[in-house]
Amino acid sequence: MNKKIKVLISFGTRPEGIKMAPVIKEIQKNSDKFDLTLCSTGQHKEMLKQVIDFFELKPDIELSVMTQNQSLSMLSSKIIGSMEEVFEKTCPDMVLVQGDTTTAFLTAFIAFYQKIKIGHVEAGLRTYNKYNPFPEEINRQLVSKIADLHFAPTKNAYENLEKEGIDKIKIILTGNTVVDAINWGINKIENKSEKQKSEDVRYLENLLDLNKKIILVTMHRRESFGEEIKNVCEALKFISQKYKNVIIVYPVHLNPNVSGPAGEILGNIENIKLIKPLSYEPFLWLMSKSYFIITDSGGIQEEAPTLKKPVLVIRKFTERAESVELGISKLVGTDTEDIIKNASLLLDSKDEYKKMVAVVNPYGDGKASEKITEAILNYF
Repeated sequence: MNKKIKVLISFGTRPEGIKMAPVIKEIQKNSDKFDLTLCSTGQHKEMLKQVIDFFELKPDIELSVMTQNQSLSMLSSKIIGSMEEVFEKTCPDMVLVQGDTTTAFLTAFIAFYQKIKIGHVEAGLRTYNKYNPFPEEINRQLVSKIADLHFAPTKNAYENLEKEGIDKIKIILTGNTVVDAINWGINKIENKSEKQKSEDVRYLENLLDLNKKIILVTMHRRESFGEEIKNVCEALKFISQKYKNVIIVYPVHLNPNVSGPAGEILGNIENIKLIKPLSYEPFLWLMSKSYFIITDSGGIQEEAPTLKKPVLVIRKFTERAESVELGISKLVGTDTEDIIKNASLLLDSKDEYKKMVAVVNPYGDGKASEKITEAILNYF
């Protein structure tokens, strides 16, 4: 190959950064074949910076599209204007986007306008409910309409794309890059000396009694705001009172729709630790130390099987159906009684717990980044 393939990778949020990091590293290993440009839109500026630092990445282009309390429309208009300029300057052969964020959809959309090839990492996830998750479900469906290569993380995702009429030649079953990222991240954490440990990991070690069962909670989705968050908090309060040998750790999202009810219902309970949002490294460490996880996060549903942690999903719908089908995560919704019942099962019964520990990882073998890189080379 005489000419290097010019690839631009765009990411804007923490999950995109995590899942793109191993792809970036793999493409960088093949620098004789690729000319790579990294563009950070800064959709989650502070949270993304922590991931960039942890994975030792260096964006070539850093945009600042986010301002406080910005509407999706305002964010979208900024990304459109910024990415148009970026493409005019860089002229890539292919743009790689990840997942279902506003950054991913609009980067792909402007690439389509400029007739640049589009590769979609984590393609084919669906709930087929346009407001759950919102706006992600429609973002990912729209990217699929214009992508040239679809990197499906699972068999279900592959089949969704096939059913939608996408040419099988354009769909590559890769596994999920999050498995690659976790393997790299855990290896990095475990090989650190005491002196090298991050301040937040030390803080968590001092805060928690690791001889007790730790339940990690995350909750941040827009569709849960209001009564549903209150229901979940009431369930956590009940669990904390019923099981004194359990510690519930909840890194609370800064959005007042989340932090308000969490502080009001869960504040001042001895075995509930409401802590600030964590950067990726201490969060990965905390996931690895937890007994099980209660979450509304799509990403955590994929990360937990690699770490062999059962997950109770506090959502009505999930696009990560594979782990539910295998029984390693359970869709429990936001009803207080249902959450209490399912959490109690895991705490009371070793057999029920064992059933929810992943034997097979539905999200891949940790080689997704290699498969993506190889597919791009084959495409060109």
